[in-house]
Amino acid sequence: MRLLILFILTQMLSTALFAESREYQLTRVEGGMAPDFRLMDINENLYVLSDYQGNPVIVNFWATWCPPCRAEMPAMQRAWEQLEKEGVLMLAINVGEDEDAIFPFTAEYPVEFPLLMDLDSTVIQQWGVRGLPTTFIVDPDGMIVYRAVGGREWDHPKILEVILSLRQK
Repeated sequence: MRLLILFILTQMLSTALFAESREYQLTRVEGGMAPDFRLMDINENLYVLSDYQGNPVIVNFWATWCPPCRAEMPAMQRAWEQLEKEGVLMLAINVGEDEDAIFPFTAEYPVEFPLLMDLDSTVIQQWGVRGLPTTFIVDPDGMIVYRAVGGREWDHPKILEVILSLRQK
């Protein structure tokens, strides 16, 4: 019985430690070329991913009804405040919702980076997203180099260091 309790406690502790460390980890991937897209933001501005080749781009897939998506938005805004001046673009692609759903969300979670709309879920399918939030880091050559499934502390120094290291010199 003691051995079983010890095993359960060990599993709980390792799960807690893993979850905490995951907040600032990105998975290195060889995802190939990032699928291009043309999406509008909530202000009807058009964003074309290929227009930003030459700079690192963070592409985040999210929804207003997704609790982990909501939880990571403040950290994304704090990261954006540091990354924007460094030539890094952050695009948050909302999946399946329109401006009527997104606009009230911005009152509760104010962000300054573009919130794009994938109204028919075409883009999320092209990118192979299986759950929300999922974020990809695209290098200046347009290649997917990192992925994060689940929420992250985007303003964590380790994440910022990885992203900033992608800038072309």
